[in-house]
Amino acid sequence: MRKKLLKLFEERWKSYRHRFVPWMVLNLRRNERTLRRVHDRAKDKTIEDADVLGTLTSLFTALLRNDWRKQTEQLRLLPAVSQEKYLGTQNDLLGMPKMAPCATMLHTLGFCIERKASSLPTAGIGVFVTEGQVPKGVTVAMYPGTVYQADEPILIQSIGNPFVFRCIDGILIDGNDKALSKLVFRSCSGRDRFGPFRLSDISWLTPHPENPLAVGQYVNNCSNEKAANVCYQEFDVPDGFPLELRQYLPNVNYRTDVQRPLRCVVLVSLRDINKGEELFSNYYTIVH
Repeated sequence: MRKKLLKLFEERWKSYRHRFVPWMVLNLRRNERTLRRVHDRAKDKTIEDADVLGTLTSLFTALLRNDWRKQTEQLRLLPAVSQEKYLGTQNDLLGMPKMAPCATMLHTLGFCIERKASSLPTAGIGVFVTEGQVPKGVTVAMYPGTVYQADEPILIQSIGNPFVFRCIDGILIDGNDKALSKLVFRSCSGRDRFGPFRLSDISWLTPHPENPLAVGQYVNNCSNEKAANVCYQEFDVPDGFPLELRQYLPNVNYRTDVQRPLRCVVLVSLRDINKGEELFSNYYTIVH
């Protein structure tokens, strides 16, 4: 029995370590290719925030238009100019077949990503470019989850959890789609509504996310054998982000009284990434 338990632990650890921050830190000296040095958060910008915002707005608009039949109640409450932007002439939309989210992503961004078994033998699930080509310097994925400020409790949720991402300023994002983490996100998302408008997306907790970018927590870390082709970048959602598009944001604050913009983390391509390639990220360290 003891040998079986040890073997089970070893197998789980081999997968767990690819996302486990302390393990990564201890191995940085042996594996410098996994490390990106950042002097402060203001300089942690591979691309401009405006470019990230443009990608999210374009994709979310396309997702809403593709799903317009389920959006009529919300759209009726928007100003006429906004309704025109999403609906155009309904005759055009009536003749447009509904596409899967990944197909909408391919049509809008020129590529699609999906979760599959990783090419690393012990890493479990990974994220691959399944259609199209990712150009260098674009938003490729989002890291979903509950956002905890540096002073908020996350101890219980973090136990045995390889999906807790630490931002440069100490903010944590719990991207686990199972167990207590899943319940917490659902609760917070259900709490935060504005009339008929949902302010976050819970579909990333399922095998079929409505926002196909929201699989970033399954991107494995690079190694000496697998160089990084994406990197993390923090992004604060501006106050003017369209209310009707917030339903596709895969993040929610743990507390309601947070006096700051919603923190998101995106993954940005470091080079052109071709169809069939797996995404591998590096991790940053703060240099003082």
